[in-house]
Amino acid sequence: MPQSAQKQQKQTLYRFNGGLHLPDNKSQSLTCPLETAIIPKRLTVPLQQHIGESAEPLVKVGDSVRKGDMLAKPHGYVSAPVHAPSSGKIVAIDTLPIPHPSGLPAPCVVIETDGQDTWGNQLAPIPDYEQADPSLLRERIRNAGIVGLGGAAFPSSVKLTPGLENPIHTLIINGAECEPYITCDDLLMQREPEKILLGIHIIRRLVGAERCLIGIEDNKPEAIERLSQAVSDSGEAWASVVAIPTLYPSGGEKQLIKVLTGKEVPSGSIPAKIGMICHNVATAFAVAEAVVEGKPLISRYVTITGKGVNQPRNLQALIGTPIAELVAQAGGYNEQASKLIIGGPMMGFTLADDEIPITKATNCLLIADATESPDPGVALACIRCGQCANACPANLLPQQMYWYARAKDLEKVQEYNLFDCIECGCCSHVCPSHIPLVQYFRFAKTESWAQEKEQRAAERARQRHEAQLARKERLEAERKAKLRQKKEALKKPVAKKPATKADSSGEEDPKKAAIAAALKRAAEKKAKLAEQGVTPKNQTDLSDGQKQAIKKANERRAGSDSDAVTADKQGG
Repeated sequence: MPQSAQKQQKQTLYRFNGGLHLPDNKSQSLTCPLETAIIPKRLTVPLQQHIGESAEPLVKVGDSVRKGDMLAKPHGYVSAPVHAPSSGKIVAIDTLPIPHPSGLPAPCVVIETDGQDTWGNQLAPIPDYEQADPSLLRERIRNAGIVGLGGAAFPSSVKLTPGLENPIHTLIINGAECEPYITCDDLLMQREPEKILLGIHIIRRLVGAERCLIGIEDNKPEAIERLSQAVSDSGEAWASVVAIPTLYPSGGEKQLIKVLTGKEVPSGSIPAKIGMICHNVATAFAVAEAVVEGKPLISRYVTITGKGVNQPRNLQALIGTPIAELVAQAGGYNEQASKLIIGGPMMGFTLADDEIPITKATNCLLIADATESPDPGVALACIRCGQCANACPANLLPQQMYWYARAKDLEKVQEYNLFDCIECGCCSHVCPSHIPLVQYFRFAKTESWAQEKEQRAAERARQRHEAQLARKERLEAERKAKLRQKKEALKKPVAKKPATKADSSGEEDPKKAAIAAALKRAAEKKAKLAEQGVTPKNQTDLSDGQKQAIKKANERRAGSDSDAVTADKQGG
């Protein structure tokens, strides 16, 4: 028996609170083989396909790009770049509709593809990843634009940088894929088990985990077999594949940790606080491609399924491909199609337009008929039955949260651990009054984040105002101090200049001596010229007016000299 299978038998499993047994409806999309989606004429690449700050564009309209070229760089620590999924020309950078529950548009880069699919300057492969510096591997994962592909889309490079205060001892790989209809991860595990295991090996090296548990729901026997065989062939004693019971939402991060280890992540905390970290199998696959092959994240497996599409299947599609083109490659809509849902029936949301592009977080397109996604009807009054609390996998009290969210009492709803809600939809599914509880909780979260953002902005404004006042007070104090120093200097008596030897003896000061010497030299020069019979040209043949001007000048000079002598005597 393979070593991994032995470990699988010995692994003790636990159960989380609540959860639902739902029809999986996974076989429909597994009947057709995987195909690569056709390159569309236009790719619309959103600049924010991840949690955190939006990426900053590096291109402009009219630029030519090649496959894999970086279109936008990360802005801030929690951010991720986006790359060109195919070669072509940038025809627009504009705010366009994207798949988001809010329905709000966002900045996008539009590429008109050339059909050549020419690769640009790929990232250099790192084949010796076992000896490579961990910071180099994290930088590669960041530059490749890898985010969590299980749905959260959190930048993976950040998650792969655990703090020193909480060393990681267990790596959890999420292959549960618990939501009905979705099979993209299942098919990926069947087709690429070795590359997934390679990515797991790189992740384990980065986080320093001692062991790795790969959790897969037991309704995926082929995936369990293929990954178990890959682990056995590799001889990696630290990894084991664990088949877990099919129960929605066992694919939730905290729920999977509970099932595999029996440990609970504290409220408001993350798994790293208890020495564990969780990544999706598709994320591990993307890490392997980025590190070993130098490929950025520009495509992913997407499930196109539901009774409203003619040929349910999985496609490997480029990021930015319009949904309409993927549906067309899956046989197109049929007369039963009534609703287009991105994601699964429990956590997905309805789209009004199929020209919206897929993103890194898009794992499923559900074209549902009236039976698969029925209209819940008008919400009735809560009857306090408590079924929502019984079904909640996070041990919350949805009924109480609903009352306070409805009343917009955000502080109170947070006291009931609002942010521990994973929005799995179990409470809404079992509510006999058809109350859209998850929508209330999403509203409360959004309002709380907005309020917190306003408070942070107000706090920053207050700090700036206080700093400005302090600066003005400091400058005013400095000005007053300088003025006080000047006044004190003016009040001090002026020290008399000590008399020099020349003054005491009645001799002229140096300045007057210099003037007298200059006059003496001029007189000597004049006398010498007179002896030689040379007279100054400007002193002969003077007119009466010129003589009179010279006389007045000499009188002024004589008067000036007498005033200077009088002043010196008075000062002495």
